[in-house]
Order: sequence, then structure tokens, then C-alpha cells
Amino acid sequence: MTSGNAAHKTILVVGGGISGLTAALEAAEVGYEVILVEKNPYLGGRVAQHHKYFPKLCSPTCGLEINFQRIRNNPRVTFHTLTEVEKVEGSAGNYQVRLRRNPRYVNDKCTACGDCAKACEVEIANPFNFGLGKLKAIHNSHDMAFPNRFVMDAEFAKTDAAKKLVAVCPVGAIEPDMQPQMVDLTVGAVIWATGWQPYDAAKIRPYGFGSNANVTTNMRFERMSSAYGPTGGKIQRPSDGQAPASVAFIQCAGSRDHNYLPFCSRICCLASMKQATYVREQYPDAQVTLFYIDLRAMDRYEAFQKKIEADPKVEWVKSKPARIEENPANKNPIVIGEDTLTGVRYRREFDLVVLATGMEPNAALQPVPAANVPTDDYGFVVNDGGGIIAVGCAAGPLDVAGAVQSGTAAALKAIQALAQVKG
Repeated sequence: MTSGNAAHKTILVVGGGISGLTAALEAAEVGYEVILVEKNPYLGGRVAQHHKYFPKLCSPTCGLEINFQRIRNNPRVTFHTLTEVEKVEGSAGNYQVRLRRNPRYVNDKCTACGDCAKACEVEIANPFNFGLGKLKAIHNSHDMAFPNRFVMDAEFAKTDAAKKLVAVCPVGAIEPDMQPQMVDLTVGAVIWATGWQPYDAAKIRPYGFGSNANVTTNMRFERMSSAYGPTGGKIQRPSDGQAPASVAFIQCAGSRDHNYLPFCSRICCLASMKQATYVREQYPDAQVTLFYIDLRAMDRYEAFQKKIEADPKVEWVKSKPARIEENPANKNPIVIGEDTLTGVRYRREFDLVVLATGMEPNAALQPVPAANVPTDDYGFVVNDGGGIIAVGCAAGPLDVAGAVQSGTAAALKAIQALAQVKG
């Protein structure tokens, strides 16, 4: 438990994605003690699940590794994975916080040697790949996981098979009987960086995600395109593993629609343009079609859009498709709608359709466990000048660059909040 004057100068950062990492490091590197908590077994958030950034199309692993190295080198940052905030009480300078540290079932002796995974015969759906593919019930979350330590599936930990793995580990790191721990602490400021999750495409029933075999989502497509993903980076049809000759991207899938997600997530257009380059690089003869309501590529991103527009194999159709059917003969998705520029109705068949689903704030699904923290109509946390500071996609939709800027700003706001506390 943090106490005394040190508590007033300690900052709690909730969420270990790119905005939370940035906020934690910026505050720590100017002398503040920071406690960083993350509910997943690893740091890096959604950025870790991406194949490339736009507009430079470079790998996110580079930027994340730099931040992980900064954490390794900074003793002022203490981080806890598999940890959630259960309660926040008090005010700026004196927040009483209760954390729940969920068991990893693998202690910090783990060297990630992999002997346990080799001996484990049970597989589960891969959560890092959005359920695409399988991995062992004891595993490292992904190839670039930080911390580089294995984790055991909670349901598997209850089984006799899990207990048998204890003898396999050469360093005694496996503990299937590990229990949750409640931790109480006092901090001076709280940065809320809980990020977002992809909107549930299954709710958009006219598009048939889950029933149409070759309809996928933008984040699943991102993992499919990664060399570390479920297909080793090969873009393929989920139904038969074949290379797609035609791929459609449907923008605003559920977004800007009061039946689903009423706001614009700002980055989906650019994300689909980026993913169009994945297809074109891997399959030079493939045809890409983007169905859009409006195209949003502001400032420096406009040049990126122009680059994609110059590709003769990329077609743009101004339309919000009405529905997607499936050709029972070949499992091809059939996109049905009306071109709003020409007024012509279409019924077009593709090998693969990718739904550009928007960002749903995690704060809308799991609100801040503190009194009087305002949110807007969409569930994003509103910064009202208090000691709980929303950052990144907890406060509104942002791209990676914007999230980093937001993290730096949040660190300054937290420091300002602490400076105003007397004593």
C-alpha cells in the first residue's frame, strides 16, 4: 500500500495500450512514481495486434519495443498485467484504489522456454487472433509479448492435466492453484487509458458475419495479414484457404448508424486503405473494391489516400450496402445495395468481404468504478478537470499518432493535478 507524501506524487495508469504506455513513461521520466495496470497478460493493447501502421506501413513492433525498453530501464514504473481496477474513491491527491490481480498460474520464474506448451495436449481458441486458430492452453500471448512470460487458461488451470504440467517446468514456474489477489493503494492521480474493442459485427445482422463463411472483420484481417498471425501472413478465404481474387471492404460497418454504433471512429477509412495495400502487395492481379459513405483522410493522410486512388486495381463505390448474401455453390459473399452517385442498384459477388467495424470504448462496456466520472452519449469518458484523466480511445476515437499525443498530454494533466494538491 502506498502511503504518506509519496502517495500524493504517485500516478496510477489504467490500461497498457499505446496511450497508457506513453502517459506512464512521460510521467516517470520526469520523476514521478507510476503504477501501470493492464487487464490482459501483456502490454501493447490493440497496437500489438496490428500488422502495419498507416501511412508509412511500418511494423508496430518497433515502436512498442522502444517503449518496452524504456519501461525496463525506468525503476519509477511498476506494472501489473492481468489486473483490473475494482474501486476508486477520494479526490485528486488522495485516491483510494482497489485492484484485483487475476492469476496467471505462472510465476515470475518463467523463462518462456516453452517446455510446458510442448507437453500440454489441450488447445484453446487464440484470443490474440480474435479466435482465429488454436494455441496451447498454456502459452505466450504472442511472439512479441511483454512481459515475455507464459500464461495458463483459467479453465484449464482447474483440470488434472494442468497439475501434471507442474513437474514439466524446469524452474518451478507453474502454479495451477494460484488465486486472485486484492491490492489496496493510495495514489494522487488516475489516468484512464482502457482503450477500445472492435464493435461486434455479429450484431449487424444484414451483413451475415458468423453465418457467411467469407465475411470477416478489419481486425481479423489485420491478424491474417501478419506473419505472426493464424495464417502466417497469407491472406486467404476462411472457408477454403484459397487466395482471394476479389476483396471488398465495407466502410462504416455498423458505424454512423443509430441502430448500432452511432458515431464515426475516424480511422476506419484509412485502415481499409492500408489493408487494400496488403491485398495488392500479396496478389498483384487481385481486384479491391471499397464501399464507402464518406472518405475521411485529413491533413497528411490525404497523400496516403491519393496513393491508393492511383492504383487502377482499387475501385471506389459510394454506397452503404444494404445486405450481404452467400452464394451456396462457392461460399462467395454477394454484396447488395445502391451506388448513391449513379443511383444504380448492384448485386456483386466477391471472394472475400472485410467489414470495417468501428471502435467501441471499453469504458462504455465497463464504466470507471468511481463516482461522478462523466461520459458522453457514446460512452467515452469526458475530462472535467478532475484527478481522473481519460486518455487515448477511452476519451474518443484516435489513430496511433493521436493516441501517443493524448498520452503525453494526460501525463502533463496528471502532473498539474498533483501540483495543485497541498502538502
